[in-house]
Amino acid sequence: MAGPAPAKSGGVAMPSPPPRTLETFPNPAPERDYEIAFDAPEFTCLCPLTGQPDFARFKITYVPDKKCVELKSLKLYFWSYRNEGAFHEAVTNRIADDLLKALEPRSLVVTGDWFVRGGIATTVTVRYPDGRAATHSS
Repeated sequence: MAGPAPAKSGGVAMPSPPPRTLETFPNPAPERDYEIAFDAPEFTCLCPLTGQPDFARFKITYVPDKKCVELKSLKLYFWSYRNEGAFHEAVTNRIADDLLKALEPRSLVVTGDWFVRGGIATTVTVRYPDGRAATHSS
């Protein structure tokens, strides 16, 4: 006896991945320092070693200068990582770099709070400016 028939898609095409583009708009109050904070609790990408999904909550806080990020583009930007294999540290730094390039903010903090995998939760935080001076001793 044969198993159940495979589910049909109903002819609905899967959407193509969105472009990894961050849209901006002019800061409505560039004369003032104020914070904008985002909480994105449904970030997903793939483990580059196993291909299994990795899940994270991203928190972004920035003080805009001349530009602010448009929220729908940020959502689609996050979605663009869904089928990409990447290490937690690399993804968090890339997101920070892309936001820095698009916004040129006065300050930025990007925190990737990665869910437990193999009994270990990981948090990666990138700060700009990081405020650290070289402290190498000879």
